[in-house]
Amino acid sequence: MNFCKIAFCIAAAASLCATAGPACADKGMFLLNDPPQRLIAERYGVNLDDAWMRHAMLAAVRFNNGGSGGFVSENGLVITNHHIADEVLAQLSTAQNDYLTQGFLAASPAEERPAPNLELNCLQSIEDVTDKIKGAVKPYMDAAQAAKARSEKMAQLEKESLDATGLRSDVVTLYQGGLYHLYRYKKYTDVRLVWAPEQAVASFGGDVDNFSYPRSSLDAALFRVYENGRPVRPQHYFRLASQAAQPGDAVFVIGTPGSTNRLQTAAWLEHHRNFTLPYRLARVRNMEAALRQFAERGSDEARRAASYISSQANSRKAYTGMFQGLLSSDIVRRHWRTDQELALKSACPQAWERIASSLHGSERLEEEYSLLEGRDAYPSPLFSAARHIVRLAQELPKPSEKRLREYRDSNLESLRQDLFSAEPVYADLEQARLTASFSFLAERLGSTHADTALVLNGKTPGERAKELVQGTRLADPEQRRRLAKMSLEELRGCGDTMISLALAVDEKARSLRDEYDRCVRSPLSEAYGLIAQERFRIYGQSEPPDATSTLRLSFGQVKGYEAEGKSVPYCTTFADLYRKSREAHDLPPYALPATWQKAEPSLDKGTQFNFVSTADTIGGNSGSPVLNSSGEMVGVNFDRNQYGMVRNYVYDEVQARHIAVSSDALIAALREVYHAGALADELTAR
Repeated sequence: MNFCKIAFCIAAAASLCATAGPACADKGMFLLNDPPQRLIAERYGVNLDDAWMRHAMLAAVRFNNGGSGGFVSENGLVITNHHIADEVLAQLSTAQNDYLTQGFLAASPAEERPAPNLELNCLQSIEDVTDKIKGAVKPYMDAAQAAKARSEKMAQLEKESLDATGLRSDVVTLYQGGLYHLYRYKKYTDVRLVWAPEQAVASFGGDVDNFSYPRSSLDAALFRVYENGRPVRPQHYFRLASQAAQPGDAVFVIGTPGSTNRLQTAAWLEHHRNFTLPYRLARVRNMEAALRQFAERGSDEARRAASYISSQANSRKAYTGMFQGLLSSDIVRRHWRTDQELALKSACPQAWERIASSLHGSERLEEEYSLLEGRDAYPSPLFSAARHIVRLAQELPKPSEKRLREYRDSNLESLRQDLFSAEPVYADLEQARLTASFSFLAERLGSTHADTALVLNGKTPGERAKELVQGTRLADPEQRRRLAKMSLEELRGCGDTMISLALAVDEKARSLRDEYDRCVRSPLSEAYGLIAQERFRIYGQSEPPDATSTLRLSFGQVKGYEAEGKSVPYCTTFADLYRKSREAHDLPPYALPATWQKAEPSLDKGTQFNFVSTADTIGGNSGSPVLNSSGEMVGVNFDRNQYGMVRNYVYDEVQARHIAVSSDALIAALREVYHAGALADELTAR
């Protein structure tokens, strides 16, 4: 992709959004307990009542690997994106059956394959607990004490809710501390793969077309949810629309956007631009290069590294777009202007100064924190397991509210499911990943830094990685279960190399976590809480909070756009897929699988394939159902175009679009390409 072109497009989009006013009317990822019903009615003449909202909430699901989805049949089928399912496809694959490349179809319920560590969350209720959280803070407390009081109160409320309802209970911070809501989820852990297409058509165009449009990708997959050995029978699920989305139609995206930074101050954006994003880009480039080198060893290595490479490449392109967007002075200038306007009306203008002060000079601390406590220095499931085992031994003897948040009672069931999953671990791949991350650690902090010496223990990155991987038993779930029952003293004598590393770095990692909380996170939370109060007092809650990986509603209009003097259509069709493949002489990344070549004569080439709308989406919305005004699913969100890559910071609807797979394409593919008529019938049952 031409990133010079992207930088120009981003700058233009930011400028337009900063000046256009009404052109940004579709902006917002709205809370389900505070939906913009009046705004939608005024904008599109569509009345979404409370029953519509509740149905959408109870039919949507969140994937614990960072995606969205929704129930789509009365027999527990769930739809999401192929690139959300690719981790599961890789886990289930073998040298003989490469489901990521070849695709997967369960011909019967008995052939549906359990996902090793997949958890789906279905939101059941939202409770405003702002007064309870803020009431825990006393006037005499400093920022660190206030943060601790809020944290302990959140833990108490989560535990009380879990005990009373049996539902996963998470207190979510909104408006950077302006509001606190308690989210309760029905949790599903028996999730089985039903269908996924070949990667060549799911990500048609590959890295070249990623974050671009027009697109021709079948980025979709189907799972089925079970309870007590039987398919779940959800009361609420999305029926597929009988008519494809048309230009001008109002559409609604229901999903879990990961994070946005639109309400951050300009000082925070400058810190993010000058340090955080360059650091993240260096990290993903380092790992992507190492993984691609590993994949070149052979076909089996390429298969096992494929989902990791895809993830790193996607992150690299997203971070690049975000970084180049922040290089545009318009975006930061717009935030400075907003900050100044609000500060002039505010009773606490010092809040903005506190944020700038907290961020000033924090780069070294943030980098060390990310490497040692954030696990950038050792991004391996083997180390993750070791750290959890060590910290469970340390944290569980404490009262729940005194523990690190990830080890509190409300989070333990999900943590243990992940810790004891049967996900395959490949020693050679983990050795390659650790070698790369240890090198990155030494490059960033220096070969003589105490943290580098602590991790490498006098060895080269390659030697240390080999020693750790060959000397651990944590690839075996039963060994993880055995070790997780040990006391801290027993772990110190267990002789496992990865456990020994987790023990060795734990004191420093915890110290960095405490220091980062005290010096950066707590002061920021305190200051942002004050700014939120002033924003509410002056402007009310007209602007939704930043995304927080919780369920949100976005809305927009199916609509093409103008780019480089040309009209870009609102949709593509199957004809575009075959035309593009032929123009590329059927070579990767435009080579079509044999199934699609064989099915070409039987497909209606005019079938809508992908379409775009102005609805506001971001990373985490992958797999989000796209609904019409009747609540029927017209598509599945899977990407943004290049003009939408700065939606973390600003929204624009002039050229920025989200991209969805049409429901019509899904059904046609199931019937004509994969001969999965029973699945298609289940999805289209009325």
